[in-house]
Amino acid sequence: MAKPEPVRFLDRTLRSLRLVLRGHSQSVDLSPELPDSEIEQLKQQIDACLEARGGEVSARVRAADLGRSYLRLNDQGRRRFLHLLAQDYDVDEAAVAKASAALAAAKRPEERQAARRRLRQALVPQRVRLLTQFNILPQGVKFLVDMRADIRAFRQADDSNLGMLDDDLRELLTSWFDIGFLDLARITWESPAALLEKLMAYEAVHQIRSWEDLKNRLDSDRRCYAFFHPRMPDEPLIFIQVALVKGMADDVQELLDESAPEIDAEAADTAIFYSITNAQSGLAGVSFGSFLIKRVVDSLVRDLGNLKTFATLSPVPRFLDWLYRALESEGEDLLKPQEAEALAEAAGQDSAAAALMSLLKRPGWYEDDEPSELLRPVLMRLCAVYLLQVKEAERTHDRVAHFHLSNGARLERINWLADTSSNGLKQSAGLMVNYLYRLADIEKNHEAYRGAGKIVAAAPVKRLA
Repeated sequence: MAKPEPVRFLDRTLRSLRLVLRGHSQSVDLSPELPDSEIEQLKQQIDACLEARGGEVSARVRAADLGRSYLRLNDQGRRRFLHLLAQDYDVDEAAVAKASAALAAAKRPEERQAARRRLRQALVPQRVRLLTQFNILPQGVKFLVDMRADIRAFRQADDSNLGMLDDDLRELLTSWFDIGFLDLARITWESPAALLEKLMAYEAVHQIRSWEDLKNRLDSDRRCYAFFHPRMPDEPLIFIQVALVKGMADDVQELLDESAPEIDAEAADTAIFYSITNAQSGLAGVSFGSFLIKRVVDSLVRDLGNLKTFATLSPVPRFLDWLYRALESEGEDLLKPQEAEALAEAAGQDSAAAALMSLLKRPGWYEDDEPSELLRPVLMRLCAVYLLQVKEAERTHDRVAHFHLSNGARLERINWLADTSSNGLKQSAGLMVNYLYRLADIEKNHEAYRGAGKIVAAAPVKRLA
């Protein structure tokens, strides 16, 4: 399901401010592609914001005007706008040199203190002062979150020149989205329709196919929680979906089955976190997911004392990508001799590596008992190898595993054909993983992984590898 078009919050803000301060606006009508001939006009508008003439209302109008100018641009224009910020509004090197010289020459303590203050101010890029001005607008924080989403999209398209601007904006957002500022709220079927629509649009792990599907996920044996920021009260930042079940779930199709009988929440003994979605791409790198899980566990324990087990049913999104690359580079060395022989014979090929890839790309292979049973021990073993042994800088290569291991979970179980959706088969040949959150071990597991890179795993998973 496609995400909704960005809401033009600043247009609404600008209209309300103009009712208060008619005639003070200095808005510039820029062409969507922002041609060279209009760059100077934009710079004048930015400089007016940085000069900060007048009072607070004037500052709000100028910031809102600049925001409206940005929102009217197309992708080409926005890229040029952001490049202007990155290149022309960086640190003033002359001011830094002057402040550094003054600090070196200062003798008395009060002189050195004043010189250090001026140096700190000089080291702050001009664009940071500009970006901070948007924080005064009612919807300015959301505007900056969406602006960073644009920056990240341009960077992913090999636009490395925006790296420093991205870093500046991420640091600002990290300070504004400190966990102490966030509110945890439960989303139910009675929540506002606009919020439910966003839940459907933002869900990134298991697509919500219809309103009935959503209603099923918010039933009495389900829970959904989200973090909100006071300056973005209508926008979930990150949300988690929970199924209340008996025993540890090993099949996401069963959890999402709309026709499955409803379980009495008071009789459930396990909470399964089956979907965690970051709803704002502009907040990538701003970490609050770990706190979400801890807060949700606390809420569940408080409301349902019958729950004893807290675990996930998680995807392994990079498994097949890694496997195909490893088969191309390592070939037969990745497989045991008996595995290689059986695979080559089943696919009628000389190369066992090619045979494995061929079988996995065969439509409906998982529904055919013969290839499915042949592939099961091979893929289960290789998935365990991938999760436990494939690392980057002493951290697991898999981003979902890294998230849960960082939060103190234990790699508990690998589940065969737990997600046979097209996405599940494409990412991980249908494999999913249970990460267990044992409350008494969370801190110890976290320290083992973050400190020494040790992956805490249950004995059956270790034996698989």
